[in-house]
Amino acid sequence: MNSTPRASAWALLPLLVFLALFLGSGLYHSHIGTDFAFYQLKAPVAALVALLVALCLGRESLNRKLDTFIAGIGDSTIILMCLVFLLAGAFAAVTKAIGGVDATVSLGLSLLPEQLILPGLFIVAAFLATAMGTSMGTIGALAPVAAGFAQATGLDMPLTMGAVIGGAMFGDNLSIISDTTIAATRSQNVGMRDKFMLNLRIALPAAIATLLLLAWLGTGAQSEPRESANVWLVLPYVAVLALAISGLNVILVLLAGIVLSGISGLLLAPDYGVLKFGNDIYAGFAGMLEIMLLSMLIGGLSALMKTQGGLAWLSQGIAKLTTLLAIGQRRAGEFAIAAVVSLANLFVANNTVAIILSGEVAKNIAQKDNVDPKRSASLLDIFSCVVQGVIPWGAQILLAGSLAGVSPLALVSSVYYCWLLAAVAVVSIILGRPRG
Repeated sequence: MNSTPRASAWALLPLLVFLALFLGSGLYHSHIGTDFAFYQLKAPVAALVALLVALCLGRESLNRKLDTFIAGIGDSTIILMCLVFLLAGAFAAVTKAIGGVDATVSLGLSLLPEQLILPGLFIVAAFLATAMGTSMGTIGALAPVAAGFAQATGLDMPLTMGAVIGGAMFGDNLSIISDTTIAATRSQNVGMRDKFMLNLRIALPAAIATLLLLAWLGTGAQSEPRESANVWLVLPYVAVLALAISGLNVILVLLAGIVLSGISGLLLAPDYGVLKFGNDIYAGFAGMLEIMLLSMLIGGLSALMKTQGGLAWLSQGIAKLTTLLAIGQRRAGEFAIAAVVSLANLFVANNTVAIILSGEVAKNIAQKDNVDPKRSASLLDIFSCVVQGVIPWGAQILLAGSLAGVSPLALVSSVYYCWLLAAVAVVSIILGRPRG
């Protein structure tokens, strides 16, 4: 297998087929008024058709293509993502079954005015994701609670999930222990602290604007009187937050949450037994099957597209575009870096992988167009965060949609932080500030 594949636009065809089938089916069924329009064609089925297209492309043998596909599925990032899916599903199912969600909602409503629930969810998600270094673990822990708040207060469910996703992406983007931060700083040879400080000066205005917007949008929330719940059932969530802040691995955090939820249920919830605990764990696993399959298939497709030259073609095209932009050398370079990582993320649906694939191209553009390496690293992380937080086939939106029972496409327009972050970052490129 060649380490530097020949660039080929045709290699991107499989993902275009997937998008055409998945989004096309959803839009068609929405037009004719079908309920749950975007659930009529399951995304893994559309990805399977895309796989058949990918296997027909390229000159390698079919067995070689299948080996590449399987290696893509077995990538450590994909496997970790799938484990987080499974454990997050189990944690959500068990805590809901023992009454933990209701108890947390009751406690939250007693402490927070209704209009501050959305900003509060954003802040908690941002804090947790910064501490954990992962948006996935944050969404898995908070989405069930956020869904309970939405149901109790009459808040729009996509808006509530959007607050959680936005906060999670803010923390993931800034966290020093995040895979995206590590990938961006290593690829551009800059220090993590330098990249963090520059990133913060762009992300903070977007976060403040998001908080103000969420506070305004949450003014119509109303809650009915609720029976007091056993506050001890909130313990699993408190433990997950504390363990995440301590820097424990996200897998261990979620495992500990599941165990604590089970123990709390056995001790505090009426008629909750060991068999019910086991069945709830499996039910949580089953609820994550669709998005786990989709993540695996997209991971394999990404590997095929990379080896067949699709991503190389994409990177070369963006690099050539910089010579056509009459907006100044540095600005052209920064827009090119933003474009190459955004398009890569659009196709691979994984922000860490997108940064890794775009890193060398971004470094070359930065050197050619006099872009500060700290700016280059910051832009790589920011724009991969923006795209990852709003694509309906991305893991974050898929996980939140599954846990809340809403269509992924319904969440896209509700992740206000990512849209505002994109706007602030574009203005930053135009103004050339802040500098490194």
